Amino acid sequence: MLEKTYANTFAHVKPGDTPWRTDGLRDFFLYRDLGVEKATGGRVIAQLVKANAAPEKGTGWHQHTADFHMVLMLKGWAKFMYDDKEFVIEAGDCVHQRPGITHYLFDYSPDMEYLEVVGPADFGTVDVEGPCAVPAPAPWK
Repeated sequence: MLEKTYANTFAHVKPGDTPWRTDGLRDFFLYRDLGVEKATGGRVIAQLVKANAAPEKGTGWHQHTADFHMVLMLKGWAKFMYDDKEFVIEAGDCVHQRPGITHYLFDYSPDMEYLEVVGPADFGTVDVEGPCAVPAPAPWK
């Protein structure tokens, strides 16, 4: 039996080591790379994600092509639809998004920031038809 080998290196990233980027999956979020993708040879990505603009329509219904997807809310809150149920994810909450789950992030606080860990690092996103209507986001004051 052949075992698959991966490059693994040590990584230590301080907050000033990587800038907040605007070229991530969503233009209304900012993204900060934590060095895990390079350290694991692309098996896993870990990034900070934070609000960059008020939610106008949210992410839309979608699924990710990933084997593992975890979100740990660090600051603020976000409202998600997972399948046909609404969840408020608040600071300290941890969510494991099972592979292929249909979801929609539709509202969040101005200070929202979360840690996202996904494997593989080059996971895909597929827009899908949603199972139900989604509440409108509340305007920021």
